Amino acid sequence: MSDETGQRAGSKNLRERLPAALGTFPQDTAELYEFGPFRLEPAERKLSRNNEHVVLTPKAFDTLVLLVRNSGHLLEKDELIRTLWPDSFVEEGNLSNNIFALRKALGENPQYIETLPKRGYRFVGAVRQLPGPPARVSDVAKNPMKMVLFTVALAIAVATVLGLAIYGQRLFTRRSGPPIQSIAVLPLTNLSGDADQDYFADGMTDALITNLGKISALRVISRTSVMQYKGTKKPVPEIARELNVEAIIEGTVSRSGNHLRITANLLQASPEKHLWAQSYDSEVSDALTVQGDLAQAVAHEIQVTLTPRERNLLAAPRTVNPEAQDLYFRGRYVLGQATEETNEKATRYFQQSIEKNPGYAEPYSALAIVYSIWMPGANSPRDRMPKAREFALKALSLDNGVPDAHFALGTVALLYDWDWATAENEFQRELELNPNHVLAHGWRARALVTRGKTEEAVAEAKHSLNLSPVAVDWDNSVWILILARRYDLARKLAQKEVDLEPNFPWGHFNLAQVYEQEGRAEDGAREFLRADELLGTAPKELEKLKRALAKDGAKGYWRRTVENYRESAKSGYVPPVLTAMACVRIGDKQCVFEWLEKGFQERDDLMINLKVEPVFDGLRTDPRFQDLVRRVRIP
Repeated sequence: MSDETGQRAGSKNLRERLPAALGTFPQDTAELYEFGPFRLEPAERKLSRNNEHVVLTPKAFDTLVLLVRNSGHLLEKDELIRTLWPDSFVEEGNLSNNIFALRKALGENPQYIETLPKRGYRFVGAVRQLPGPPARVSDVAKNPMKMVLFTVALAIAVATVLGLAIYGQRLFTRRSGPPIQSIAVLPLTNLSGDADQDYFADGMTDALITNLGKISALRVISRTSVMQYKGTKKPVPEIARELNVEAIIEGTVSRSGNHLRITANLLQASPEKHLWAQSYDSEVSDALTVQGDLAQAVAHEIQVTLTPRERNLLAAPRTVNPEAQDLYFRGRYVLGQATEETNEKATRYFQQSIEKNPGYAEPYSALAIVYSIWMPGANSPRDRMPKAREFALKALSLDNGVPDAHFALGTVALLYDWDWATAENEFQRELELNPNHVLAHGWRARALVTRGKTEEAVAEAKHSLNLSPVAVDWDNSVWILILARRYDLARKLAQKEVDLEPNFPWGHFNLAQVYEQEGRAEDGAREFLRADELLGTAPKELEKLKRALAKDGAKGYWRRTVENYRESAKSGYVPPVLTAMACVRIGDKQCVFEWLEKGFQERDDLMINLKVEPVFDGLRTDPRFQDLVRRVRIP
């Protein structure tokens, strides 16, 4: 097509678009619409509420006209973009900004604009089209002054169509300045009016953190670190400073029956600035799809480039049985409390979720995590780990892109199979799917340090710390530093753990280990005793430990500890290597090897530390110890 032909075609299209897009041409009868307290007059480019003018940007007004004219009908996103920006290439975020501006102007109650995830929008308010006043070109022509005004109006209209795309692009361009590289999602606020729905708001928060965590160019703060700010009144800059991030996302979740609304606000920390806001409406079954959309919108706004794989991961449709999703979210909610009782309760929720929807991968993955991580009161590895493997493989058979299932397989391979190569592959696969997964970095660090790859292990431990600036997430990283013999750094972090979270048992446990290696056995025993107390040791046994420490110092504490472990092992599971380490501290070699052999038979996960655990330094030349290292197959 020649340039001249193209220009003529473009002019013709322009003439055809003017009345529809702008409503500025006189017509036989001017349009007039009412919905709720609003009156929309396209020809006058006027929206009023109870006779008061409502200010809208030109593009937002045009968007509203299109939606109202097609009330009750879905308008696809591509269709809206082509109509609103016919001569320009713009991104979907511009349309989202228009919808947000309209929702803000119209208010959220009642809802007027419905979002259909990945498709488009529908005006759902009851619209009344009223007869408007006649407006004829002939009437204008009779009055010379009106003719002049009409000519001017026509010129303005033409200029508007030609320039509006440029205006829109300027109005809705992304923020200036370098891309934001670190972000934290604050717990989404439950607006349902029902406190029992907190689990759902937390589940939505988890989903958003997970989706953003898939973006390799972003540092996304862990769930544990942000949950402390639930209901907080702290200013955004203060929170951002504490979490060491450049931006914060805060928002709300409201759920009514099967309808879900999520709002999100993106805030720059320094200088404090509101960057972006959006509301999403969908059915509850499409909640995870909405979260993927939201993560992509945030990435666009903060100028982060997604890789093709990341774009595919976030764009994949995720429709879930609402009842199964509810049970899964409830399980995750109680699992976060990390006690033996809540683990059992979470397990029941996950099993019920599977019963509701056997094809839903996430609850299988969650069960794999529950069974793969030991905590006080749990069963032996031989009881747990085969189940963890079974659930992880089932999850991956349904969806190979579930990150936690790869993580669970990695922990089984490392802690139970003593297969370092498979563990490395699974942790790497997990980190490809979610580069911001704190536990995956932490456990990969442990796999590295047990093999003697100290520098790589310390780097991974520091990466994990960078993703979780809150003390309760540090214990694994501090432990890695102890195994790597970085006692100065380990002591500083352990002391900070204790200072910030004085009732967190593993902080005291870590500090105790450091004190021991620094030759402060008595201080170490006191910290171990405090950890015993916080871990729920029976009051009678705790009293015996205190008396033993007071009477015979650290040696007395450890003798009593060995007795406690022996008694507890008769009725439940106690990691045999913990008992062996207590035996080292009282100088009883026969006891040490008795319990290390039990550790081998039980597949105790602490066996993988034999080469690097400082407590065993005095045994390294013993042939029995060397034989154990060989049998555990530590590389």
